[in-house]
Amino acid sequence: MAQRSWSVLIVDDDFRVAGIHADIVEAAPGFSVQNSVRTVAEAHEAIRSSQPDFMLVDVYLPDGDGIELVHNTGIDAFILSAADEAATVRRAFRAGALGYLVKPFQRQLLLDRLDRYARYRHVLTGKRGLRQEKIDQALSILHGVAPSAPVSSSSTEQLLLDALGNRELSAAAAAEAAGVSRATAQRRLAAMAAQGVVHVRLNYGATGRPEHLYSKLA
Repeated sequence: MAQRSWSVLIVDDDFRVAGIHADIVEAAPGFSVQNSVRTVAEAHEAIRSSQPDFMLVDVYLPDGDGIELVHNTGIDAFILSAADEAATVRRAFRAGALGYLVKPFQRQLLLDRLDRYARYRHVLTGKRGLRQEKIDQALSILHGVAPSAPVSSSSTEQLLLDALGNRELSAAAAAEAAGVSRATAQRRLAAMAAQGVVHVRLNYGATGRPEHLYSKLA
């Protein structure tokens, strides 16, 4: 069974909408719903009880403003709201929101954003200092854009692409199929994933450590 790694607090005063969002979160690998609340006050109480890793927050709540909640708690969050005014979106990003989805949205859109967040968190992990390349990679993953440096068309990368074919492989399996070292495969596949050449998915196995699985984009 996949190990849950990030707990999510849902803050939305419409219990039907909150339920839909909860179902999406539970379907996203590596995420579980910690709690679902309807007001700012309930959100603060839930955070005091057990601080979540991540929040999905509406803007307009019965007793306050969801954007201010994100700003005041400092917890990673996406804003999910029908509010589509440019000023509101800018305010959300100034407050620290990592994403903004305008309701109603397709289920796959939130799943995609959660997958990006999971990979972003995986890059920005540990206590050691981060190289600029790692920071740029994390931001590229989160925002779904390619970094400025183009992917090399080296023979090593072509070998790895040929090894993937129509399959989904770990770096170790791709390295064996391509006849390169595991370290080289991991480095090249990570670079291609960051630049949109291959897709990477986190698989949470029984060991508790996520495994990266790579596949070619169609």
